[in-house]
Amino acid sequence: MSAYVVFTRESTQNSAELETYMNTVAPTFEGHPVKFLALYGKLDFLEGSGPEGIVILEFPTMEAARAWYDSPSYQAVAAHRHNGATYRVTIVDGQPPAAG
Repeated sequence: MSAYVVFTRESTQNSAELETYMNTVAPTFEGHPVKFLALYGKLDFLEGSGPEGIVILEFPTMEAARAWYDSPSYQAVAAHRHNGATYRVTIVDGQPPAAG
């Protein structure tokens, strides 16, 4: 069953740190089965106020998502994200395939 990592950027505090993160995160995906579903696209807020941006990544399983997120290479780069902005990060299991 697919799992989705959802990054919600609430606010930016240090654009230089965030830029460093954006410029160095790509190599952390090497060797990980990831599909990029949304990358800071246009937002249309239907109810309430929204975040600055959203990223949605798809992995084949929850374990694969955690393996990437917990990897030393991602955690080293994530320090720049932590220093640059306030995010919420969630991993959510997808729906099982429909029977039939």
